[in-house]
Amino acid sequence: MDETVFMVRATTREACQRELDRLCAALGARPTLLPSDGVGRGWVARAVAVPAPRTGAGT
Repeated sequence: MDETVFMVRATTREACQRELDRLCAALGARPTLLPSDGVGRGWVARAVAVPAPRTGAGT
């Protein structure tokens, strides 16, 4: 697996969603795990980087 994964952790679902949205907008990432409190230490969400489109000869 060659992908970069970003994680957000917050004390509330709302804060976690807000920071996930901010991270995705700033980095061009896409969510892979919406805010969840199933891990036991606050709310967690994840996103992955979206690969840049290939350009140039041979693509």
